[in-house]
Amino acid sequence: MAEQKRDYYEVLGVDRGADDASIKKAYRQLAKKYHPDMNPGDEEAEKKFKEASEAYAVLSDPEKRRQYDQFGHAAFEGGGAGGFSGFDFGGADFSDIFGDIFGDFFGGGSRSSRGSNGPMKGANLRTSVRISFSEAVFGVEKELDLNLKDTCKTCNGTGAKPGTSPETCRRCGGRGQVVTQHQTPFGTIRNSQVCPDCNGTGKTIKDKCPDCHGTGYISGRKKIQVSIPAGIDNGQSVRIRDKGEPGVNGGPRGDLLVEVVVDRHPIFQRQDMNIFSTVPMSFAVAALGGEILIDTVDGKVVYDVKAGTQTDTRVRLRGKGVPSLRNKEVRGDHYVTLVVQVPDKLSNEARDLLRQFDGETGNTLEAVKNMENGDGSDGGDDKKKKKRKFL
Repeated sequence: MAEQKRDYYEVLGVDRGADDASIKKAYRQLAKKYHPDMNPGDEEAEKKFKEASEAYAVLSDPEKRRQYDQFGHAAFEGGGAGGFSGFDFGGADFSDIFGDIFGDFFGGGSRSSRGSNGPMKGANLRTSVRISFSEAVFGVEKELDLNLKDTCKTCNGTGAKPGTSPETCRRCGGRGQVVTQHQTPFGTIRNSQVCPDCNGTGKTIKDKCPDCHGTGYISGRKKIQVSIPAGIDNGQSVRIRDKGEPGVNGGPRGDLLVEVVVDRHPIFQRQDMNIFSTVPMSFAVAALGGEILIDTVDGKVVYDVKAGTQTDTRVRLRGKGVPSLRNKEVRGDHYVTLVVQVPDKLSNEARDLLRQFDGETGNTLEAVKNMENGDGSDGGDDKKKKKRKFL
């Protein structure tokens, strides 16, 4: 018993009143999904592809669609349609659809794609420049020494020997593309590729210019000025217009992209528009309060430390950070972590004074001894036992 066919509208997933554009769009999506080249060895996908192709062959043809709407599948019985392989696809135009599909699959162009032998912008060039932390904050002018290409003056960029001219490419006829066609049961597949003889220019050079060897340009060292804006960060790039590769067929030059590499700073660290640093302060300043000097990108500033400031306290210096790239008048902040600095060398007199000070502020130097002796605390014997246990 022959397998019952599904309704063609159901196969394509469109309603019976769908217009031609909707039918073509629905089929194209199914063809891309189930095409055998995208599903090698998958018999179920191949079956669905053929089913969708049969439905499209009928519904894309006005006369066949009228017959199908009136009689259904019976309209084509007896006409050699005993299954997908016997269906007549002769009236359906698959070429543009398969041109697009194969272009998507393999990078080829469809029949509507433009030729590549028109004016084209040259490729962009990339280089890098190293600057200091301070230069990144405030901006700087740098000079680059680069190898750039200029139009050959001997041939005026044609690449041909003086007195001769480039010839129209015989292989592509000056179009810059070579079109190949393949016949399939579903129609003609067209695929466009860049012409290998002229590399897409549409022209070939028989007698090459002796100075540029047919390239149309001469390479040479040049000095380029680049303005690094204030606030630029490590890894960001500056674009210099029209300093890249020469264009093709009269097209404009590409651009030069200069990546900025910012050196590390020994004191400062940056995060977005803010700067971070650590500043030491003496125990006396932390305890009694006083002024300290803080290094910033703008120079040293005086900061008044409050009495009793603890180590790792963070203070904020407004407007001492990095300028915004969009508006250099707008700046971030500088966050400073204050750390109490312990002196590693003391005179005997300083030691005596420090012991005297400690005795007046809690006698912390004798705290463990007092605890072991049980002075001023309960359970002194237990404390001594626990101490010995640890030892």
